[in-house]
Amino acid sequence: MKKIGVLTSGGDSPGMNAAVRAVVRKAIFHDIEVFGIFGGYTGLINGNIKKLELGSVGDIIHRGGTMLYSARCEEFKTAEGQSKGIEQLEQLGIEGLVVIGGDGSYRGAMALTEQGYPCVGVPGTIDNDISGTQYTIGFDTALNTVIDAIDKIRDTATSHERTFIIEVMGRDAGDIALWAGLAGGAETILIPEVGYDMNEIAARLQKGLERGKKHSVIIVAEGVCSGVEFAKQVEAATNFETRVSVLGHMQRGGSPTAFDRVLASRLGAKAVELLMANNGGRAVGIENNQLVDHTFADIFAGQHRVDLEMYHLSQELSI
Repeated sequence: MKKIGVLTSGGDSPGMNAAVRAVVRKAIFHDIEVFGIFGGYTGLINGNIKKLELGSVGDIIHRGGTMLYSARCEEFKTAEGQSKGIEQLEQLGIEGLVVIGGDGSYRGAMALTEQGYPCVGVPGTIDNDISGTQYTIGFDTALNTVIDAIDKIRDTATSHERTFIIEVMGRDAGDIALWAGLAGGAETILIPEVGYDMNEIAARLQKGLERGKKHSVIIVAEGVCSGVEFAKQVEAATNFETRVSVLGHMQRGGSPTAFDRVLASRLGAKAVELLMANNGGRAVGIENNQLVDHTFADIFAGQHRVDLEMYHLSQELSI
């Protein structure tokens, strides 16, 4: 393989740039030309493609976001859109593609592979919701961003003796809420994978008040309900005064942590190795600190599962 492409797709995550850098430099080290596709699958369809050199990825390892930009592309879900993308690849002689993103990005990569263009997926999403890997690129950085916010909010919660509801990202997966809640000492954590009992939560808050506790922090994953909606439920059940903080897209930003930079570098390089071995149609990941790869079919057949032992531990420690 003499020419490969790389794109980032879907929601951005800190560490994507480090992964792009690894793909480019690993490939060039092995005398393979690399083409950056700007704007995800939309950029592929529109031919927004540029050859990348060593200097193209200089000074990006520490930057959040993605230098290749990202977008969601409904057109690429269609056969016509995929044909347009393939035509662009054929014109430039690109023989394989590294796709950095989440579930939707992987589905596009699988579609291309099935049509003769081998693709390798690299898991880039703050939600940590891709099967076949323990950690996704950006999760650790987002987690630390949330923990920093929890620490700051707890200061003001203590000062004003209030119950704070903090809404974090996680439409289908509760990893951010769970990990940040446990690390931040939250009194209650709500995740999509586990239902909640408002009466039990109210009783826990009341018990804390009776033993002299003046404030509480509750973490709510957006997939459960909005922070504002849950605050209304708390006030109705307890008469406690609440305040709501929705962290939103700040969770996606910021300089990636050392863990995410190293993870992205390892996974990006591994993706190039798979393409060099003509082993497309796979996604890379990490399990027990060892790099692994699985077929896209296995990734979609599997299901990311939240660590329920951690969830139960958080309940035990928040008494």
